[in-house]
Amino acid sequence: MSESATGDMGGATGGTPRETPGADRARPALEHGGAEPDRVVTDPDRVTGAAGRATAGTGDGTRAVRAGLPEAVKHEPTLPGPVFAAHFHLPGDPTGPYTYGRDENPTWTLLERAVGELEAPGQDDVETLVFASGMAAISAVLFSQLRSGDVCVLPDDGYQALPLARAQLEAYGIEVRTAPTGGDAQLDVLDGAKLLWIESPSNPGLDVCDIRRLADAAHEQGALVAVDNTLATPLGQRPLALGADFAVASGTKQLTGHGDVLLGYVAGRDAGAMAAVRRWRKIVGAIPGPMEAWLAHRSIATLQMRVDRQNATALAVAETLRARPEVTGLRYPGLPEDPSHKIAAQQMRRFGCVVSFTLPSRERADRFLDALRLVDDATSFGGVRSTAERRGRWGGDAVPEGFIRLSVGAEDPQDLVADLLRALDASAA
Repeated sequence: MSESATGDMGGATGGTPRETPGADRARPALEHGGAEPDRVVTDPDRVTGAAGRATAGTGDGTRAVRAGLPEAVKHEPTLPGPVFAAHFHLPGDPTGPYTYGRDENPTWTLLERAVGELEAPGQDDVETLVFASGMAAISAVLFSQLRSGDVCVLPDDGYQALPLARAQLEAYGIEVRTAPTGGDAQLDVLDGAKLLWIESPSNPGLDVCDIRRLADAAHEQGALVAVDNTLATPLGQRPLALGADFAVASGTKQLTGHGDVLLGYVAGRDAGAMAAVRRWRKIVGAIPGPMEAWLAHRSIATLQMRVDRQNATALAVAETLRARPEVTGLRYPGLPEDPSHKIAAQQMRRFGCVVSFTLPSRERADRFLDALRLVDDATSFGGVRSTAERRGRWGGDAVPEGFIRLSVGAEDPQDLVADLLRALDASAA
């Protein structure tokens, strides 16, 4: 049974998620320093954070609001602004974290601690690294951990850029095997693998696999396990607690939630593996700008409010759509009848903001999208403004021509449901 079923993840079936007592101490935050403003961002030893910590047993909202905040210092902001610096004062030997802007930045430090506090509350041994995009984070894990002759297992129904990564891996002499997410099918091709890549829920099909079962099987064979946690967010699922070695995500999506930041991150517990990920980031320069990092950290404060609103509305949307005769293939892990619901309820604390379904034809789908007034026809997902698109237009997903991926935003539920129903009616003509 997954950890959630024994209490740590509970509450996924519709009530308020339960928290495990003592499991949610926030990680130390960066102390802001003394009264000299230009010393604030460069002192490597200013690490404490007692004033900025969420205490043991605090809820997700409190944790999100306090995540990564520095020690409170009189007359200084609660969340320091972005640090724009290519280099730092560095007399003598080049020691300490802040030497050159491609290696470290104080704004990243605060954001990395914030994400770490959400992915692994109370676990100071977890390191988080931020990247310029989700694909930068994905690539960092794949190409830092694999060598020519290794075997990697990917999902065949995951993010549409994974085939690009597969082609590059194979060009480097790495064998890549694929299998669907649903039914834990990746177990069938795991033999001899060095790295198992899981995407659960999968994008865009929303299948779910038993992460702990797959992680245990992979570890028995000596393989590493990475989980793409983009769709769930750390408030919906904690891969490291389910046995993964890496939690990876695109922060572009619901983590930041405003559609104005490209960002990715990797969190992991193994110091050697994370050192290799860090080295890859330095080599390829896949670093976020300080402004993007600051915007992301600011946005995390509202994560719990956004996630709860969006998830509740997504369930209402799914319940509405299942009554429509023209809608087939409806998927949302929060629906009790969804094929993924049983496993999702065991390992997820929230079910996400994405609903997928299929309309009878490409033409019907296009008319439906055109008729929407409160939903933008755009790619990506997780933002406060609802978006939808016909995924087949990209050509990379094995979905029907009428397949719609709907990302539910923060609009009033009754307004969004009414808009969807009106568009369905209008597109029938």
